[in-house]
Amino acid sequence: MKRMRRTLTAVALTATAALALAGCSSGGTDSAGDSGSDTGGSQGAVAMSFAGLDIQIWNDMLPFMETVVTDAGYDFVTDDPKWNAQTQVQDWESWIVRGDIKAIMGYPVQSDAMVAVTSQANDAGIPVLGYGSTWEGVAGAVVLDHEADGRAAGERAAEWIAEKYGDEKVDVAFLGWPDTDLGRLRGKGMLDALDDAKLNLNITEHKVLSLDDGYAAVQNQLNAVPTTKVWLAIANDPALGAYQALTDSGVSPTDDSMLLLNLDATDAELEIIAEPDSFWRYAYIAPARQLAEANAQMLVDAAEGKTVTDQTVPTTEVTSENAEQFLLANQ
Repeated sequence: MKRMRRTLTAVALTATAALALAGCSSGGTDSAGDSGSDTGGSQGAVAMSFAGLDIQIWNDMLPFMETVVTDAGYDFVTDDPKWNAQTQVQDWESWIVRGDIKAIMGYPVQSDAMVAVTSQANDAGIPVLGYGSTWEGVAGAVVLDHEADGRAAGERAAEWIAEKYGDEKVDVAFLGWPDTDLGRLRGKGMLDALDDAKLNLNITEHKVLSLDDGYAAVQNQLNAVPTTKVWLAIANDPALGAYQALTDSGVSPTDDSMLLLNLDATDAELEIIAEPDSFWRYAYIAPARQLAEANAQMLVDAAEGKTVTDQTVPTTEVTSENAEQFLLANQ
């Protein structure tokens, strides 16, 4: 009977990653406490709050959002809580008292930590919107079905493994991050799909967040299980670190025995996937521009007093055959 065996390892944040989480600079247009650019002729401002700006795709989204917002006549304000829930709450409190903020959207460090400040915003007549998740008091959200996305990725990985290795035992490294809803649900979907496939898999789970974590996880995995052929990640930064570690270790970029698959991608990852015969074979993405424009339009609609409802942005499978078009779509 085919079976799956899992072990779990934890990769601590490297010094580089820890510094990134503790002190990276904002990629947005204005800080939380600034009044923004000259508002003469502006209808006010709208604010976007990501949990931390060390995530590349979020930095990619901000310029697209700013274009939509400013074209609609609003100033665009952002912050960088650096993954500190209390800092994010304080940023929002400062926005509420500014007097010109018409709507706030956020990806919270911790959703439950934002309930009270969301209520304060609503009492002040400022609608609050969610990105990636929702919580009490949110008027609407741009959401992703994280578990379904993870399952789709897991099903594709299982198909590739079955076609390549059949009944053979296959060593798999899973690069996950269960400390957020996004990471937990994506990981659940992916691992459930692998379980359902009834393949003969030996899965080692690594807890990783950053590019440096992904690199270290591969080094640890290869030391412990040098025959690992399948590498699955719930996000693009760890996947890119894994790719760099594998190629640095001597793996050919076109090794036909190897699979790297992940969710999310920026241009850096898309360029690698676009290479013919790359072992980075699949990514499941909602393009940065598509996400950004959905976020920005919901912010503008809420600022203008329009009714907003939850909007789900689907992911698309990216391979070497279509990666180029997503590179162009993000320009």
